[in-house]
Amino acid sequence: MPFNLLKYGLSSEYPAEVDLPPPTELKPAYDVVIIGGGGHGLATAYYLARYHGVTNVAVLEKSYLGGGNTARNTAVIRSNYLTSEGVKFYAESVRLFQGLSNEFDFNIMYSERGQLTLAHTDSTVRAFRQRAEVNKHFGGRTEMIDRQQIRELVPTLNLDPGHLPVLAGLWHMDGATARHDAVAWGYAKQAAKRGVEIHPLTEAQDFVVENGRVTAVKTNRGTIKCGCVVQAIAGHSSLLLNKLGIRAPIHSYPLQAMVTQPFKPFLDPLVSSSALHCYVQQTGRGEVVIGGGSDPYPLYNTRSTLELKEGLLAHAIEMFPFLANAKLMRQWAGITDMTPDYSPIMGLSPIDNYYLDAGWGTWGFKSTPICGKTMAELVANGGKVPELIAPFSLARFSRFQQVNEMGATAASH
Repeated sequence: MPFNLLKYGLSSEYPAEVDLPPPTELKPAYDVVIIGGGGHGLATAYYLARYHGVTNVAVLEKSYLGGGNTARNTAVIRSNYLTSEGVKFYAESVRLFQGLSNEFDFNIMYSERGQLTLAHTDSTVRAFRQRAEVNKHFGGRTEMIDRQQIRELVPTLNLDPGHLPVLAGLWHMDGATARHDAVAWGYAKQAAKRGVEIHPLTEAQDFVVENGRVTAVKTNRGTIKCGCVVQAIAGHSSLLLNKLGIRAPIHSYPLQAMVTQPFKPFLDPLVSSSALHCYVQQTGRGEVVIGGGSDPYPLYNTRSTLELKEGLLAHAIEMFPFLANAKLMRQWAGITDMTPDYSPIMGLSPIDNYYLDAGWGTWGFKSTPICGKTMAELVANGGKVPELIAPFSLARFSRFQQVNEMGATAASH
């Protein structure tokens, strides 16, 4: 074995498999142009190529692959939402996540750990009972548990933080995590294998619109003609929509998180508190990830702030008092595109061949597989909207048919 490893490493041909082909020049035209090289854009390209045979596809990313919110989230996967539309959608995403490593032949480090959401008031307990029943009805594994069960599940948790004692909990057994960059690279690798072109450092700057259709995309590397366009750019969604004159009820806010020094394993489930607006999880490397709600003002900036750090840490310490002695290693932020009903905008736009994948707020990572699958169906079927995403259309705001997921967990998501 050592000799074979040495021979492999010193080989002039170096027979390692290359994940992505080298960059190429843009072609004059593509059947599909996907703007955004994060998880959603790459997943859409993969499902188009693998399941629909659409391979003349270009994925445009203005920075590096997965460098936006895909790289700036806390990698939580779950389906314990409030509405029937949301639960069905995210439950299918969880199911797809469970098989991604085998489908890619690429380890995304999927880890099913469960999520515990704490209830501190009687009204929250009543709301959680309803959520548990909705989840069960649509195939999710969610149930109410009492203080004793919580104590057995998370022995290190403080059940009486200040004036907010824990009364009960919503235990979501399907809660999980995955390596976010591995998800993006898995989709990118498999899409590229099937002929999809992936172009980092390529920014979509404007459009050519003729007779109500986008006929070309103007980039910093030239103009390319297109059959249709899929927009999947998370926090900057409204900026690109403005170039087309499309109005959408989206406001973008920074969302911050942080991570401590590593500890020996003490926390397997993901723990969140709806009253403290804080969630805590421990990674496979032992670091403690702490996150919460978005910043209170719109901003296109991924900076970190002392103010939010202090607020989040105060709540995290109420839940796990020993964290007062922990040292922070990193703090970061993403840009979330929030809608009034805390649900995404997916499907058709006022422009015939321009498809929307926007408004994900803080729940975009967990929807990556199902979003890619349904958006690919939408494109491949010429704009016929899949039933699963029909409730999330942009038109729902003019029809007053919102899908209200506000308060679905510990933060603004």
